[in-house]
Amino acid sequence: MKTHFFVSTLLSVTALLGCGVVANAGNDNSVLNDSLPERWLYQSELESVQLPENETWWKMFDDALLDSLIEAGIDNNYNLSLAARRIEIAGNTVKTAAAAYYPSLGLNASWTKNRTSGMTGNEPGPAVKGSYWDVGLSMSWEIDLFGKITSRVKQEKSLYKASKAEYAGAMLALASNIASTYFQLRVWQAERQVALEHTERQLRVVKITVDRLDCGLGNMLEVTQAREVYYSTMASIPMLENSINTAINSLAILIGSYPEELYERLSVDSPLPDYHALVPVGMPADLLSRRPDIVQARLELASYAQALGIARKDFLPTLTINGSIGAASHDISDLFDKASVTYSISPTLSWTLFDGLSRKYNAAIAREQLQTGIDNYNLTVMTAVQDVENAMSSYKASLLYIAAIERLLEQSNKALDLALDLYKSSLTQFSNVVDAQMNVLENQNTLIVARGRALSEIVKLHEAIGGGWNCNL
Repeated sequence: MKTHFFVSTLLSVTALLGCGVVANAGNDNSVLNDSLPERWLYQSELESVQLPENETWWKMFDDALLDSLIEAGIDNNYNLSLAARRIEIAGNTVKTAAAAYYPSLGLNASWTKNRTSGMTGNEPGPAVKGSYWDVGLSMSWEIDLFGKITSRVKQEKSLYKASKAEYAGAMLALASNIASTYFQLRVWQAERQVALEHTERQLRVVKITVDRLDCGLGNMLEVTQAREVYYSTMASIPMLENSINTAINSLAILIGSYPEELYERLSVDSPLPDYHALVPVGMPADLLSRRPDIVQARLELASYAQALGIARKDFLPTLTINGSIGAASHDISDLFDKASVTYSISPTLSWTLFDGLSRKYNAAIAREQLQTGIDNYNLTVMTAVQDVENAMSSYKASLLYIAAIERLLEQSNKALDLALDLYKSSLTQFSNVVDAQMNVLENQNTLIVARGRALSEIVKLHEAIGGGWNCNL
């Protein structure tokens, strides 16, 4: 009867202490302060279709060299390698926590020689000498009476899955960084090619001004102005080449190699990929299971909930079974005799009644950590939605901007042709030709930069929606 009452009391205490634990802290929707929007604000040109799983999204650019760079980065990048090692550490931590389910066994063997004084009693006597051999097995086993070990295992499993989400996030960031750097490289190479083409055209204009000067139709100012435009364009080429080298060096770091290994492959000019893309962005709620930082924040939140449960279970007693079996004998030859066998078993229920309120404060710390995790989760979700909205808005604006610059460049080329024809006919000043030349060069470079920016916006959009990895762990 007393035993039944004692067990009932313990179970009641367990229920009271555990009732406040946030059981669904790891659920996507249970801790959101506000519901997600039903649709994107800047949807327009982007279809809301089902997101594909395990998509290598960068292959949409149809650039084999970019594909090989990203694959090399995934294999060799040191930041990604560090994230992978953190996964291994977290996995082993889970196994360490699960090892508490099993008893701890130990083997011991010893020989003891002692002498007891005969002068410690009321009457003096002879000293007692003795010696014996002792071998045996010892065991200690903490019973998971109230699920404390189970909670620890669940906590470590959540952190293990969070480390996998962190790895997916690192992989997404790496692929995005490589793609953006690669596109910037192609932009600078295109600008260099434009500069070289313009220097040829500008050199022909210089020849025209010289010929007109020789024929008495022009003046030295026109020749000087033509040469000024030519040398100004020539001066931009070394800086563009430096930028190209810098981009190659950055790519080398990202893929874990040395720059000289990439120069031969990347020094050859290549056109920018097509910047028109239909990116499947899905619905806002898809971010909860696909974006690595959201998944990581959710799993860390789940670990905080388990930590709070563990802190509360520290108020409960622990049941430990200690036991040993062995043999002891004065003569080693009698060690395995039946009469030499020794054993003991000792179930121990221990319950800390007072510890200076340290358990109370530990529970308070765990509770605040849980609230911190909830706030971090909400902030991460809000940031993710904002990232997608910004990326879609920027990509849409980039397309409109490119269309406007293309129309502007078309008119600039016409203006240059007209100004040059009029100048040859002595119907306009050469300064108009200079202005037209500079406008064409500037607008052409602006168009290249705008196309490169559109590609970067596509990369940002893929990064914002979580790439192609299914991180619903």
